[in-house]
Amino acid sequence: MSRPEIVISFAPELRLFVPSERRAGPTTVATDGSSSLGHVVESLGVPLTEAGRLLVDGREVPVSHVPGAGEKVEVRAVVRPQPVPGAPLRFLLDVHLGTLARRLRLLGVDAAYESEDIGDPALAALSAAERRVLLSRDRGLLRRRELWAGAYVYSDRPDDQLRDVLGRFAPALAPWTRCTACNGRLRRADKQTVGDRLEDGTRRTYDVFAQCATCERLYWRGAHHARLEEIVAGALNEFGGGAGTDGRAKALNVRSEKDVLTG
Repeated sequence: MSRPEIVISFAPELRLFVPSERRAGPTTVATDGSSSLGHVVESLGVPLTEAGRLLVDGREVPVSHVPGAGEKVEVRAVVRPQPVPGAPLRFLLDVHLGTLARRLRLLGVDAAYESEDIGDPALAALSAAERRVLLSRDRGLLRRRELWAGAYVYSDRPDDQLRDVLGRFAPALAPWTRCTACNGRLRRADKQTVGDRLEDGTRRTYDVFAQCATCERLYWRGAHHARLEEIVAGALNEFGGGAGTDGRAKALNVRSEKDVLTG
């Protein structure tokens, strides 16, 4: 008995996920007559985190739709900016995205990061438990059912990764308010109080300090400040027009004792 066939096409943004022979346009797919459209889409390589509207013969259907013979399916890309309902916008990044995590934190975005590989099941469970959007370049991880929400990071270059995430989710930006090492909140630090932790040259040169409320790391304007300012200015110029951006955060415009943007 022949299997029912559908005709499916993918938005240009999604074609990198599918086999090369399906990238040029609509192609025929044989289904089993019982699997959901979501299952069919994922079986062709596209994580559902990256699929936007699913259209069958021009009408939108849920991922649970069971496609019938002869249906024409369009898989659209997610809309940008993409709304994330049900929780404050927070992120979780896998072990391969440390630089992106630190840059998001530099901009004041809540970005948890696992510096050790805790495994896909644990990452997906943590995303669900804390209701965080999991950012990853691992397509298999993004297909895990227990995942609360996720997004594929399309580039391996940190500059492009940052633009991708900011453009997709439009998080509120509050630069210089988070610890780039642990994601904790920064607060003003009195120079006299923290003076015994400073090297002589730093103590003589700088007067404005901040400290992480969680890990107590100290920050001040240092040698790499210009590069940090460049990253912040670029993000604010392109993405920082939203009501959530806190310009007052410039009061904590400081630099850590370590190069926290690389590693």
